[in-house]
Amino acid sequence: MRKLAGWILLTCLILTGVGCDSTERENTDDQPRKIEVLFLGHDSEHHNSAAYAPILASALADDGINFTYTENPGDLNQENLAKFDALLLYANHEEITDSQEQALLDFVSNGKGFIPIHSASFCFRNSEQFVDLVGAQFEEHGTGTFTANIINSDHPVTEGLEEFETWDETYIHTKHNENNRTVLMEREGADHTEPWTWVRTHGDGKVFYTAYGHDERTWTKEGFQKLIKNGIVWSVSDQVRDNWEQFVSTLPELEYEERDNIPNYEERDPAPKYQLPLSPEESQKHIQVPVGYELELFASEPDIINPVDIAWDEKGRLWAIETVDYPNTVREEDGIGNDKIKILEDTNDDGKADKVTVFADSLNIPTSLAFVNGGIIVSQAPHIIFLKDTDGDDKADIREKIMSGWGTFDTHAGPSHLQYGFDNNIWGSVGYSGFEGEINGDSLRFRQGFYRFSTDFDNIDFEFLTSTTNNTWGLGFNETFDVFGSTANNEHAVYMGIPRRYYQDYEWPEGSEGERWNAGTKKIDGHYAMRPITRNYRQVDVFGGFTAASGFKFYTARQFPKEYWNRIAFISEPTGGLVHRAIIEPDGAGYSEKDGWNIFAGHDEWVSPVQAKVGPDGSLWISDWYNFIIQHNPTPSEERGGYDAETGEGNAHINPNRDRQHGRIYRLTYKEGEESTANESMSLRKENPDDLVEALSNDNMFWRLTAQRLLVERGETDVLPDLYELVENTEVDELGLNSAALHALWTIHGLGALDRANEEALDIATQALEHPAAGVRKAAIQVLPRTPETNRALLESGVLQDEDRQTQLRAILATIEMEPMDEIGEILFELSREEDVIEDEWLAEAIKLAANKHEEGYRTATSSTSTGEETASDSDQDSASDANTIRIKAVVNELQFDVTEFSVQAGEEVEIIFENPDFMQHNLLITEPGSLEEVGAAADEMAGDTDAAENNYVPDMSEVLFATALVNPDQSVTLTFTAPEEPGEYPYVCTFPGHWRTMQGTMIVTEN
Repeated sequence: MRKLAGWILLTCLILTGVGCDSTERENTDDQPRKIEVLFLGHDSEHHNSAAYAPILASALADDGINFTYTENPGDLNQENLAKFDALLLYANHEEITDSQEQALLDFVSNGKGFIPIHSASFCFRNSEQFVDLVGAQFEEHGTGTFTANIINSDHPVTEGLEEFETWDETYIHTKHNENNRTVLMEREGADHTEPWTWVRTHGDGKVFYTAYGHDERTWTKEGFQKLIKNGIVWSVSDQVRDNWEQFVSTLPELEYEERDNIPNYEERDPAPKYQLPLSPEESQKHIQVPVGYELELFASEPDIINPVDIAWDEKGRLWAIETVDYPNTVREEDGIGNDKIKILEDTNDDGKADKVTVFADSLNIPTSLAFVNGGIIVSQAPHIIFLKDTDGDDKADIREKIMSGWGTFDTHAGPSHLQYGFDNNIWGSVGYSGFEGEINGDSLRFRQGFYRFSTDFDNIDFEFLTSTTNNTWGLGFNETFDVFGSTANNEHAVYMGIPRRYYQDYEWPEGSEGERWNAGTKKIDGHYAMRPITRNYRQVDVFGGFTAASGFKFYTARQFPKEYWNRIAFISEPTGGLVHRAIIEPDGAGYSEKDGWNIFAGHDEWVSPVQAKVGPDGSLWISDWYNFIIQHNPTPSEERGGYDAETGEGNAHINPNRDRQHGRIYRLTYKEGEESTANESMSLRKENPDDLVEALSNDNMFWRLTAQRLLVERGETDVLPDLYELVENTEVDELGLNSAALHALWTIHGLGALDRANEEALDIATQALEHPAAGVRKAAIQVLPRTPETNRALLESGVLQDEDRQTQLRAILATIEMEPMDEIGEILFELSREEDVIEDEWLAEAIKLAANKHEEGYRTATSSTSTGEETASDSDQDSASDANTIRIKAVVNELQFDVTEFSVQAGEEVEIIFENPDFMQHNLLITEPGSLEEVGAAADEMAGDTDAAENNYVPDMSEVLFATALVNPDQSVTLTFTAPEEPGEYPYVCTFPGHWRTMQGTMIVTEN
């Protein structure tokens, strides 16, 4: 796991007090609420705090105890600690600073709780005061299976606690501080009795310590979890404990019943039961959000059911798509469905929807909507349709098909995430159902990926931008129009650095089909695991990781703390019942992601967030599908899933437990956030262009982009002088942005002013190439026409050598769309000699493509007869004519090979042609006899490595004899090898996360 920057949220505070203002709530803590614990861990797999914190969080979520996770000792400061009731320490930090030490001592002495666990007694060895606070220091240990004895059963921590046996490290302590210390448990050693669990007082605060807790063998024990719970509850102040007791007395118990048709892909024993649904108010008590944030219910059933997407119009009203037809009710092409698009309004300012208008009904599995041309466009395979109200009654009376050809084979793999882009096009994503049809006279066929198209529906300009590796449900932009997304399976963060159009003239080397598939797009997620707080989440594969990642929306307002601004993206994971915080940071010309844990997580098994978006008020709005059954496919079988189910329409298994009666929409607000201009009651109209221009400076990207869209749709150039003024403003904010100038440039572009007829507009955009804000320079590169004059401007402005790598990348790519120019080729060659440029994968790729365009100048600079890359053929792709050829395919949707056994002779040449017609990546490994379980276990462990995908999910071990690379959908690979000399049964297997248990076969080697 990479180092986590700042404090990282696992789950946090919900205050339920109402009827008092924020000042009263700040100063008076007497309302029923949960206990808030800061969990300080460390970045290490030894004493793996990142793995064990979720175990404890899910175990104690039912008890009203929330955990906020961090690995940064810098969070031991007075301001941060003041948010929490207790601190749990489980780590191996060696030193503590004076200020951190004082903050911790003050925290405890002022009445808060401190819970050092296991290795915490060897932390901060430079502080004797810390050792005294804990009560002793670790000295040495052995290991063993044992039971610590309770010697004081009258204390609140141990009262009613049963002793438990576990394997653990047998700690021996030194530097005992017996002042104010009461030993509760002891471990019997070979030659002495060791104090094992104790409590202390320090000033007005309390300390609980136990030496238990080396690894999951202890952390998963119910006795250990109860021990920690008791320690936490005892350690907090009397007032906090009273508040907590009031809260848990109202916390609804999760009730279960035996039912059929509950998939058990994980092979849990006992098999999972059916949890009964909760009311919105009850469910909300089982949802955890960060300390200092308030979660409010905006709408729920019967007003909204199964909300799959939400968006806001220029009046700030929320629109929601409700689909009860999903997943199995697939109508004929023009059939009437049961789904609706609703407008939900809060007319009395109480924070809840009280007016619901059905804008459109009789729809069939719509998945997303975007506002454009006075109406909305809706993705509803096989069509994208346009709906518009022409008489002002908020009901659609125009319904037109904009384009057709989207696949309906699988209803969770169609088009989605339609949204208006900075470039004034509509953007969207699509899963493996893909597209096959005709648009504006052109025949197109593609599978999963990103696309965009123009808003002139009579003359649509459509572009497929990039392919992704598997089913794709996420797409989003940051505030400078970099493009990101998420895919469902083990790839929750994707960055599109180079759209496909830049490759159209590039001649790929033979055998590079795999590279071509998703060229220009990269998996950037920095971790494998999601962090659910329910133990009973159900997954098909990628167990414990992201298997249903949906959405990718940056925090693009200013109501949340600064650490969120244009840096943290929200990714929903309905199978885990959570919304993930993805910390996105620049990495050269690209980006990398770090684990920010959760901003929203449900212990209620029905909680299923599918969208999280920033609203007009700067709050985070969350669409909760609220359903017990999320899994679509593969269809459960007795061998895999625990029972035999039937595949229905939409390629989804039929399950009577799918719910069509519930749905919730929440709003999450930072309670201490400054009042934002976006929080005011805003409404934009084309008839008020001055308001639209002013809104381009709003601190919420929703209003900026909405104003830009309306100005472009208005189509009048009378606003150009005001737009020029915004571009010429050279101020930058604390993030180095000038968003008003950026959106003004794209508005000028959308108004068609950047043609050769408008010299002033061209001059303004050209001058912006030297704007102090990198995002504005990048936008200027993107909006300028591809002319010789722009070529010259790129050279003279220096953006080809820009210090901001993302801006430099756009400048290099822009040259590909222009006529060849020797001087640009020469600059590209000089850049190719700079080590930091070539070590940047995105810049190196862009230079390769641009040099292909400006070849003559590049060759001249190199004084060489050829600068092209070698195009040696891939020997694995060439058929060996004398080899024994075996053809194996992945079975679509089944996680199986179509051939599960074949024979070869010892020592003969073998050629396996492995085809992948499935919708996700697969590989094929041949292993040593009897090593299947060992290789599978190694594959499971490897799945969490950040470089696992780069290594094709092939474990580095001698038991793996031969292996293919990852094979993308609709691709194939040829694996050639010499069969082993030793006869026997050699297992072959796919080791993509979660696949090896079912996707396997046997190669039988016989004597020659």
